[in-house]
Amino acid sequence: MAAENAKPSAGKRRWGSTVAGVLVLCVMLFPLYWMLNTALQPESGLLEVDPVPHSLNLSGFSKALGDQGGHLLTSLVVSLGAVVVCLAIAAPAAYGLAQFRLRGTRTLVFGTLITQMVPGIVIANALYTSYVDLGLVNSYAGLMLADASLGIPFSIVLMRSFMLSIPGEVIEAAQMDGAGRLRTFVQVVLPMSRNSLITSGLFAFLFAWSDFMFALTLNTTDDVKPITLGVYQYIGAHVGDWGSVMAASVLSAIPAAVLLVLAQKYIAAGITGGSVK
Repeated sequence: MAAENAKPSAGKRRWGSTVAGVLVLCVMLFPLYWMLNTALQPESGLLEVDPVPHSLNLSGFSKALGDQGGHLLTSLVVSLGAVVVCLAIAAPAAYGLAQFRLRGTRTLVFGTLITQMVPGIVIANALYTSYVDLGLVNSYAGLMLADASLGIPFSIVLMRSFMLSIPGEVIEAAQMDGAGRLRTFVQVVLPMSRNSLITSGLFAFLFAWSDFMFALTLNTTDDVKPITLGVYQYIGAHVGDWGSVMAASVLSAIPAAVLLVLAQKYIAAGITGGSVK
């Protein structure tokens, strides 16, 4: 009898959890829905938007794509370059901290985490003077390096955690077969760390794609204008055309959303892979 009473109770709890989860999801997704809804009604004022669009009007998207297409391409180039720089620095650093017996490893890792707490405006202002001296202001390379710095600390910590779980016997076997440290790292460690590499690269891409502070501080012309800066200035120039503004915002969110959907299984494996030895 007690078991029979427990089953309905457990079922009610599951239903309650499901309903609560759906409500939270709806609240979190509502701003995205309203952004898309406004983009599909480009001729309506901000306070005149219907809760549900009666027809699919894509004129706002065509206008936004014409105005912001170049900025989307700039963000794509800068973000991909930042990913390459980030992984090229973070992967060897994580391997060294994970496999080599270095003094002060914990201090280095702790210091790496601390850098994530420094406000972006502080770093941007510090970089500006150096960038002027090096001629990196208003350049793709300068913005790639700056955006890569956003993902390097996170990538080092994540990949180090994963590389700590790689059996030492595997590395020793490769070295006994004549592979040096560099060859072992490239041909053994990196393939085994694929999930953490993909996860780190994805987050580095998202950090660079959503960057606004470096884009605003390290660029004084329109030569290199990412989509975040483009949308920011677009609002001021088209404050009466919220349909196009929201359409540009939707377009800027699509690449990140697609990447998250495609790489979700690698993200789960990369984040949890180093938690179990």
